Amino acid sequence: MAATTCTRFTDEFQLYEELGKGAFSVVRRCVKLCSGQEYAAKIINTKKLSARDHQKLEREARICRLLKHSNIVRLHDSISEEGFHYLLFDLVTGGELFEDIVAREYYSEADASHCIQQIVEAVLHCHQMGVVHRDLKPENLLLASKCKNAAVKLADFGLAIEVQGEQQAWFGFAGTPGYLSPEVLRKEAYGKPVDIWACGVILYILLVGYPPFWDEDQHKLYQQIKAGAYDFPSPEWDTVTPEAKNLINQMLTINPAKRITAQEALKHPWVCQRSTVASMMHRQETVECLKKFNARRKLKGAILTTMLVSRNFSVGRQTTAPASISNVPGTTSGIVEQAVRAVEKGRTCGQTSLVTLFVVCMFSFEWFTLASACISVHLQLCVTAKSLLNKKTDVK
Repeated sequence: MAATTCTRFTDEFQLYEELGKGAFSVVRRCVKLCSGQEYAAKIINTKKLSARDHQKLEREARICRLLKHSNIVRLHDSISEEGFHYLLFDLVTGGELFEDIVAREYYSEADASHCIQQIVEAVLHCHQMGVVHRDLKPENLLLASKCKNAAVKLADFGLAIEVQGEQQAWFGFAGTPGYLSPEVLRKEAYGKPVDIWACGVILYILLVGYPPFWDEDQHKLYQQIKAGAYDFPSPEWDTVTPEAKNLINQMLTINPAKRITAQEALKHPWVCQRSTVASMMHRQETVECLKKFNARRKLKGAILTTMLVSRNFSVGRQTTAPASISNVPGTTSGIVEQAVRAVEKGRTCGQTSLVTLFVVCMFSFEWFTLASACISVHLQLCVTAKSLLNKKTDVK
């Protein structure tokens, strides 16, 4: 007697528009037919996954089932059908936190404090449940709705791991370059403190609109991070309170044993006494810098995701736009930076937005061709990265 193929998702849910896309998955809005309840369905094509990828998918579902917190996107169901696996999450409609901030008429240090409080509360719940997220970054910080003061929701546990208590071990190199902690870059044992380091990077960006560590050369970026080489330059940091800087310093402490914990961070005066400690002054310069920061990361993410989809590499369960292709054969992170600069040239953040990007990657370990187009919504300006066409690239 032939085995019965599971069709529970197909029978019980109706799929609608696409909400997002990664290298190995797509997220679409879906509705449960019997109740009309809406969800975000993360659809993974399991035919393209290796045995190791299957294990990571099972781990992600297992971890998400553990987490039930108002600041975490909740998993409601996990369904396997022939060729596909469906993870049904809360449908969050507010978009990314960082995109919402730049659209606000008013944004202050106190607002940044409220944001980081919600993020750290989500991280604390993860840590209490024995989970380390490992990929905290702006793309994974969403808003529950478009309503004012909507809750921040932590999403995407594709790289998350389970730990026992305060366990420190080498769990592999994972994360997004600008948010990696020194201990990960040194390939040392690590654990929950890596999430706090990433929170420190996010808080720094929330306050001034640019990251504490940045370099086009990834090796130099990693050297900065390992040395903890950041500062609070004038004039933008002159208007930030000492308490905010103190919390950043405690989060970006190189030694993970001395780094502040999530529980301690929530008791920091800048967080728990926000109304009397944090500044209420509107930070217009931060908003302007954040617009540029958002535009650059969106463009870079689009290039990299398209490259991974085109080449169909199995690089693990990285389902959000990655920020580095240093582990993808036949490419270098430097050429992506060149593509970003070429497309950015001559345009301002407020004038343009990315509506389409085509990347053609040749299957060669020596070179690949980028054919990219960034079309302005307002100006219909097409900037072509001509210098990258047919460019020979040395791969080391």
